Amino acid sequence: MFLAGALRSQGDADSNIRHVAETALDRLPTRNELLAYRSFLRAHARVTRCLEGDLIAEQRLTLAAYDVLEALTEAPEQRLRMTELADVVLLSRSGVTRLVDRLERLGLVRRVRVDSDGRGVQAVITERGEGRLRMAASTHRHGVARYFLDAADGELETLVRACERLADGGVPSPPGQRAQA
Repeated sequence: MFLAGALRSQGDADSNIRHVAETALDRLPTRNELLAYRSFLRAHARVTRCLEGDLIAEQRLTLAAYDVLEALTEAPEQRLRMTELADVVLLSRSGVTRLVDRLERLGLVRRVRVDSDGRGVQAVITERGEGRLRMAASTHRHGVARYFLDAADGELETLVRACERLADGGVPSPPGQRAQA
């Protein structure tokens, strides 16, 4: 009896696993859906490339540096732990560390130890960094209007809803494996 129950439970578990897999992958994307996906990726790459080009040409500041300065300005007490900053600006921890190194050399941010944690470090925007962000904000906002808002005219609410679903976890997370190439 125990063995039969165990086998039935295992069968139920296998059935549940198959059902979840079929629900998540019940079909492959259509040609039009793949086109939409690729268009999304191309649009993101184009907009960020254009914003970056404008910021470098007019402000001698990368888009990633602008994002760090903006994130720090918007943070409580204008400071974030390095790991939090990496998450906010979508950089790796090592990438944000290198960027903060460069911004620190320019006097735009500084690092401070976290009082409650002897190992923790926060990045803090400096007055010079705030001034640099104010100067660059005009270039950034004009670029957002030119490269993004003009193209999204009339469809902005739909785009916002779709992107928020994607960003807020409306899609399954990928497995935690590293790429081989």
